[in-house]
Amino acid sequence: MTTAPPAGAPPRAALLAPLPTSVPAPEAEPAPRVRRTPLAVAAVVGVALSAYVFAAHGAKPGVLLLLGIGLGFALFHSRFGFTSAWRQLVAVGNGTGLRAHTLLLGVTATLFALVIGTSTGLFGSAPAPSAGPLGVGLLVGAFLFAIGMQLGGACASGTLFAVGSGQSAIVLTLFGFIVGSTLAAWQFGLWSDLPALDPFVLSDHVGWFGSWAVTIAVLAVIWLISRTVQKRRNPPPVGAPPSARGTLARTVRGSWPLAAGAVVLALLGAGVLMVSGGAWGITSAFALWGSKAVEAVGGSPANWAFWRQPGSAAQLSGPVLTDKTSLTDIGIMIGAAVAAAAGGVWKLHRAIPARTALAAVLGGILMGIGARMAGGCNIGAYLAGIASGSLHGWVWGAVAILGTWAGLRLRPLFGLGNPKPTDSVC
Repeated sequence: MTTAPPAGAPPRAALLAPLPTSVPAPEAEPAPRVRRTPLAVAAVVGVALSAYVFAAHGAKPGVLLLLGIGLGFALFHSRFGFTSAWRQLVAVGNGTGLRAHTLLLGVTATLFALVIGTSTGLFGSAPAPSAGPLGVGLLVGAFLFAIGMQLGGACASGTLFAVGSGQSAIVLTLFGFIVGSTLAAWQFGLWSDLPALDPFVLSDHVGWFGSWAVTIAVLAVIWLISRTVQKRRNPPPVGAPPSARGTLARTVRGSWPLAAGAVVLALLGAGVLMVSGGAWGITSAFALWGSKAVEAVGGSPANWAFWRQPGSAAQLSGPVLTDKTSLTDIGIMIGAAVAAAAGGVWKLHRAIPARTALAAVLGGILMGIGARMAGGCNIGAYLAGIASGSLHGWVWGAVAILGTWAGLRLRPLFGLGNPKPTDSVC
């Protein structure tokens, strides 16, 4: 005999329905008020420095600085991260950030194929792919870099936009980054002759269209695998940063969707390629800044083997504001400062626990050494390499995931937490 449910009770089908498999991410909180003083200072610095670079060094360096400012603005507003994306992926299976990477890589690869394949350059530049050797230095360097990311709290691009937004702990990461890069340049002879194979660039074998097609196909597979893994592991949601309401206000003062950030970053990165002839990079500037500091206190970095490589002597002897990577790096910090102040979240964090400070410096040093050994960072090797159809970019990314796994196990030693499956779940 079947008994009818009491009046007002939910239907039997509803009682037997499976529980939801995921928890929706919380909506972003309204953006706080504009930080007028930091915004004014950042804007004045940006305008004054841009005017000086255009006047003293010409249009090409000036445009690179402006592109850097745009990159910083986009990085901050989209909170486009590599460190957190890999941490979420390895710790709890959340592939949202990795799928944003595939979009960034796919759009960038498309633009690179168009620009390099048609030799479309500005200011007389000849756009070229970013390629690197396949060897022990790449493997060790990418592994060290990934550990450093997790200890330092940011990747190369993340370090710059976090410093621009006033995050004091990341200033320590940047300091360590410069120290590590300078140490690696000083001791170039210890790692420069490690066993390696010549670079492998797809376009040399299948042309630019074939290179682009293979890259897009592999990225599509990664996207699908990421979706499958995330559905099985059912990670907790990640909270959204504060954001203004409305499309126009959100563009200037809010958080952008990761997809929007990926497309804007790809367009600006293609702009850097067209203007300078080389892909967007970050970390070579840190070795330059550190070496110039050594020179300022009486050292002789010009005698280091690192700066005796072809073309490097001119980079060391020239002004910082004519160096392509320095210009975009400085621009990123300015652009991020403008974006953070406009969004009302620019703030100096003065109280830094000792263990956190130690982790930041140590993480920066590991990233500086790793980037030089691997021939680049998450931007110069991973993004630029894959977008150029270079095998070293794929190897860098794969090893970085392994290094992230190791870094997550070291974080608790410094009082740093890791994502857990129960986070943000009621």
